Amino acid sequence: MNRITVGDYAPDFVLKDNRGEEIRLSDYKGKKVLLSWHPLAWTRVCAEQMKALEANLAEFEKHNVVPLGLSIDSYPCKNAWAKELGIAQVKLLADFWPHGEIAGKYGLFRTPEGFSERANVLVGEDGKVLWVKTYDIPELPDIAEVFNQIKNR
Repeated sequence: MNRITVGDYAPDFVLKDNRGEEIRLSDYKGKKVLLSWHPLAWTRVCAEQMKALEANLAEFEKHNVVPLGLSIDSYPCKNAWAKELGIAQVKLLADFWPHGEIAGKYGLFRTPEGFSERANVLVGEDGKVLWVKTYDIPELPDIAEVFNQIKNR
């Protein structure tokens, strides 16, 4: 599947978050949404990526942005991980079953490894993609760059 690009409508989805609640992308119409994809829970760079979302939640809210962390891990796994990391507010979504289906719809599923790319996808208030960036798996996304993209769109 082709990678999602700027100007595309972001595919809607319903995924369980780390608390077992169903989260629907379309419920956030009128807000920007940062879909922050990380390959696997319980890994160092992924942990730092998700902790940066939580640490900067007030700044996201100031810009009318909802940050969501996504990976192919199950929601019980994401729940235990969130507790371990001290993530109390940011929702960590489980693209667990069908395995990686939503990552696939966004063109971000790495079939040989069975997990998603490390990527940020910024979705606008109208559901259109404003920014997409993929990173090398060991690379930690720069939160300052994320905010620069948010402020310029």
